Amino acid sequence: MPRSQGFSTSLNNRRQSTGLRPVIVLCVISILLLTFYIREGESGPIHGVRSVVTTITSPVRYAGSVVASPFNALGNVFSNLTASQETLSDLKAQNEELTAQVAELSEAQETASRLESLLGLQSTYNLESTAARIIGESSDAWSRTVTIDKGSSDGFAINMPVCNSAGVIGQIIEVSANTSTVRLITDENSGVSAMVQSTRAQGILQGQPDGTLRLEYVTTDADVKEGDIIVTSGIGGVYPKGLPLGTVSTVVREENATYYTITVTPASSDTENNEEVLVITSLTSDQQASDEEVAQANDAPQGTSRTSGSGSSESSGSTGNSGSSSGGDGDGSGSSSDGE
Repeated sequence: MPRSQGFSTSLNNRRQSTGLRPVIVLCVISILLLTFYIREGESGPIHGVRSVVTTITSPVRYAGSVVASPFNALGNVFSNLTASQETLSDLKAQNEELTAQVAELSEAQETASRLESLLGLQSTYNLESTAARIIGESSDAWSRTVTIDKGSSDGFAINMPVCNSAGVIGQIIEVSANTSTVRLITDENSGVSAMVQSTRAQGILQGQPDGTLRLEYVTTDADVKEGDIIVTSGIGGVYPKGLPLGTVSTVVREENATYYTITVTPASSDTENNEEVLVITSLTSDQQASDEEVAQANDAPQGTSRTSGSGSSESSGSTGNSGSSSGGDGDGSGSSSDGE
């Protein structure tokens, strides 16, 4: 019996040894092939064999991928259907958070763009101004006003002009310590001394009950066309010269009429809460119309033709009647002073 046990143990050892030999041989072959593969060039025999095998097996692998794709999709569907309520809640919360972040970044980008435009306006026209923000607007249909978040404690006063990045939006009509009310130029009680930029034809830009703008008192011998830019004339001492007000949208000449009927599209078509604005706190002498310019505007309210030189163009211009040209800035009813 002992001899038999010894023979059995020797046989088991031989079997284990025989089973390991193929593994060792395969490892040695793999190492040798890897070594040759690394050392040989791209055109070596092993690389060639690998390329042939890849070419042969590629269609099989592609077919397997096509066959497996629907099953993978079904697996994803079943995985979603069997997802726990906690997982779905987490995903929903993440989605809401990402949506909020996108909205926040978009708003920040819009704000940065508006501030950049405001700084550009301030720099271009050399404005002495203070920034403010719109915090409310009128709720009735009879007036068009907005409220800004600064007032007398910030140096604001009645009649100060207010601009956004597009141009003039109105002027302050009421002031408290921390807020101010701004009458928009589209309000029917608003009136701004204005002129056609290209010809210096003068007029009064007045708001209408329907919220539109009209350039009044422009005589029919003036050169005015659709698309002309309307800017402040500086007459009246409230608004600096040359600030954008709007663009001529229609010009109508009635038979035997003294003045055109001119509709103007505002430069700033809308005002929004949280929008940044500039309040112009003071004017330099260069930003106001001089006495000579006022006199010339009264003498030649029709301005000049488009073919005239720039020198005569600069010297001409004001409103269709002298009374309007010398005190046009303010409300249309005359209740607001011209700031002088």
